[in-house]
Formats: sequence, structure tokens, C-alpha cells
Amino acid sequence: MSDYYNAFEVSPVPAPGPDAVPPEPFRGIYGMPAFVTIPTGDLAASVDFWMHGLGFFELFSVPGTLVHLRRWAFQDVLLVAAESVPEQPPAMSFSFAGVLSQVESLAETCRALRPDSVDGPRDTAWNTRDVEVITPENARVVFTAAKPFDPASGEARNLEAMGITPPGDGHAD
Repeated sequence: MSDYYNAFEVSPVPAPGPDAVPPEPFRGIYGMPAFVTIPTGDLAASVDFWMHGLGFFELFSVPGTLVHLRRWAFQDVLLVAAESVPEQPPAMSFSFAGVLSQVESLAETCRALRPDSVDGPRDTAWNTRDVEVITPENARVVFTAAKPFDPASGEARNLEAMGITPPGDGHAD
């Protein structure tokens, strides 16, 4: 990975740690580098779940047609009115970053709104804690939070095997 370098300053995601504080919701207008468009048969119910369960806010809407939701900068979702939605969630998922202190409460809130919609939290081999949520539209959303880096951990060895090493260890920029 010698062609890569740390560029955390371009991201709203804070450095991992037990005291990591999520950024404030971002209400600015920008050219979106990526976003997700999700069809829904019930725009109001979908907006309610995304706002109260997943922590998004409504940036703007076209009544009865589209609602633009956001959490942090670069975490944009467009819910669009549709005649129908898939009956089953797809194998594909999309992920939104958060901080560790949000993982349990997000899982609990989503379970309260939709009891069978949540899988996790679970720890990954790449040093995150993830919660998978199936939304009312049958979208598969993963809420992911980096765990503090422990250089002696199995996760650190997994990352190093992929060529990802912590800054200052003599292996990375």
C-alpha cells in the first residue's frame, strides 16, 4: 500500500476511540460525491424510520415525490416515491460510519421501531463494530464504527496483512 497515505482530514468521521464524538449534522449544500437512492411505497413511514431509527434529518423534500435525508457530510440518502419495493432485501448493502457510542443505541432504537430489522452489533476482522438494519423499503444498511486500534490485536494483524499499518510505525506514510 505504498501508494496510499493518510487523508483523514477530508472525512467528517472522527478518529476511533472511546471518547470519539460524532460531528454535528451537516446542513450545507455541496456537490454530492456519492449518494443512495431508495424507492419506497410509503414515503412518510420511510422518512420516520430513517429519522428516528437511523438518525438522519430531512434536508429538503419535493412533497409526495422525494425526500433528501442526511446525517453527516457525505452521508446522503434520497427516498423516492415508488409503486412498489423489492419483497426481499438484496444481498448488496451500503454502509454509514458512526462512532462506537452510537452503535448500541441505534440498534436498540431500530429494534423498537421494527423488531426483526436488526442484526448485531458484531465485531469485524477489520476492526469495526457493525449493525445491519433492514429498512422499511428492504434496503440493507450497515452502520459501522471503527474500534480503537490495538497494535497487538488480531484485527491489527489482519490489517497489516492487507498492507494497512498505523501511522508512525515505519511502514506507512
